[in-house]
Amino acid sequence: MKALFTAEAISKGGRSGTLQTPDHLLDVTLGNPLEPGAGKRGPSPELLFAGAYSACYHGAVGNAAKKAGTPVEGSIVRALVSLIEEDQGGYRLAVELHALLPGLDRAQAQHVMDEAHKTCPYSKALRGDASVKLVVD
Repeated sequence: MKALFTAEAISKGGRSGTLQTPDHLLDVTLGNPLEPGAGKRGPSPELLFAGAYSACYHGAVGNAAKKAGTPVEGSIVRALVSLIEEDQGGYRLAVELHALLPGLDRAQAQHVMDEAHKTCPYSKALRGDASVKLVVD
């Protein structure tokens, strides 16, 4: 196994602080929807995660569709990421991944989504600790 690249981000101030990368490609003031008024300051960590997960999973969907011999064009992937408070304390994430795969019937689309979920690095990272629901749109 070899690392293809490493991404680095630096957070200051937690959920209501800032997030930057050393190269300044990302320089964000975060907003915490749970803190009155802070939600309008900027994106929450969950919003950033939703964007990153949808992009990563979308790549895996394209690879899975191609491997299945049913490549798709004009596909759309939407990620909904919820922050869940656990009854015993602590927090976890719940995710819904929606995919619109033009030209595929429901069964084909579900197969492609299932295969993509097996190979997507974000899906693998969440396996076992987060609820991830796959939805064909």
